[in-house]
Amino acid sequence: MPRRLFCAALSSPLWAAKTGGMSVAGVQLECVRSLLKRQPDATLKALAEMGFREAEGYSRTETLALVPKLKHYGLTARSCVVEVPLITQNWEPYPEYKPLSLAEAIDGVAAAGIEYFTMGYISPGARGDADDFYRRTADRMNVAGELCKKAGLKFAWQSHAFEFEGRAGMRPIDIYKERLDLKVVALELDVFWAGLAGQDPVRLLKEWKGHVPLLRLNDKAKDAPRQFSEQVGSGAYAALGEGAIDLTNVLRAAAGAGVEYCFLGQNQDPEDPLGSLRAALKWVNAR
Repeated sequence: MPRRLFCAALSSPLWAAKTGGMSVAGVQLECVRSLLKRQPDATLKALAEMGFREAEGYSRTETLALVPKLKHYGLTARSCVVEVPLITQNWEPYPEYKPLSLAEAIDGVAAAGIEYFTMGYISPGARGDADDFYRRTADRMNVAGELCKKAGLKFAWQSHAFEFEGRAGMRPIDIYKERLDLKVVALELDVFWAGLAGQDPVRLLKEWKGHVPLLRLNDKAKDAPRQFSEQVGSGAYAALGEGAIDLTNVLRAAAGAGVEYCFLGQNQDPEDPLGSLRAALKWVNAR
């Protein structure tokens, strides 16, 4: 049986024909974070009515609290973004987090029935001593991956722009590629951040084939400058299909790379995030 590609909507007959019958159904809950704080039921109901069936949580504690409501509205939390210091073991740069052990966090995510335990963004002040930091972090991701495997979870790390900065062969992503145990550590490729850093997401999907089960689908504005910092200005994002990234080819490449879940997002629409997701869904269904 071929592996399924999950993305941001219910499958359309045309898209299914082009991709071998793969279904589409995932959303980045981060895009509606403010709405979820104020109106969780109304927000989740709206997402479900649009056709979303899979979700990626933006915070371990908040995602765990939302799991019962997600289930109630027919949504499944496939991935949960967790605190970076659970892996790096350095809580000092993250005063907003309450420290706990990696084992405790893994047990909680596993008990909630979430599939992927996903390490999020490493803030600039937490990156330590350059190359050695990334080597240590890769080694600690390997440990976390083994622990997740024993608990029935899968471990992934989420890419951003900074991993692509530097000389080829010495960039953080190169160190990770060389040092990670890909049997227990997987990549979640963020298409927007890769594009912003001047990378071709299609090429990256081919390079990480078989080890990139998660995809975050966002588009980049055509005039957004190349950069390796995640401090982006207003207008850096674009509506799906209207930006600089060839998302149709990205989705085709994702299918060939073995992507399991693709989470749709539009991270810069504070006025009407649900409307943006609805429009994105329409774009995907029209492929």
